Amino acid sequence: MMLSTTTFKYLSFSLLILTALSACTGMPDGVEPVTGFDKSRYLGTWHEIARLDHSFERDLVDVTAEYSLRDDGAVRVINSGTDSTTGERKVAEGHAKFVGDDGTAHLKVSFFGPFYGSYIVFELDPDYRYAFVAGYNTNYLWLLARETNISEDIRKRFTDRAGDLGFAVDDLVWLH
Repeated sequence: MMLSTTTFKYLSFSLLILTALSACTGMPDGVEPVTGFDKSRYLGTWHEIARLDHSFERDLVDVTAEYSLRDDGAVRVINSGTDSTTGERKVAEGHAKFVGDDGTAHLKVSFFGPFYGSYIVFELDPDYRYAFVAGYNTNYLWLLARETNISEDIRKRFTDRAGDLGFAVDDLVWLH
């Protein structure tokens, strides 16, 4: 069976995400998930403002994460970004479930089968305008926002807080 180039790239993108997140649902030392989390307010589109780079996102710009509710109560996750070298839009679809109660922003995300990775919102604007997100260790970090522009105060707060938690903030890739 021959796979089209687009199908192959989609599967490769999804596999890379899976590999990076496979079965790791812990938390980095010092990172505490937000409590009082409201899943319904978190749904919708988020823009990636900054990240620690990994092969599954390398060269991607205009990166978004779209969250919606599935019929089974899990959260549908659609991550997409434009490959800056080819102009092709890459998309990966997965799902997320809460590790504990729905009011604690520690989720496990899967893009393939039974393999999950941590998604920990460790700071969240009261109006759900920006979120600081970590993975299972300090190699995974994102700053997400509802808009593509954020204030310098939020940027500084993000780098200061993440740096204090042991993330390599000098290696951040800033998209906006």
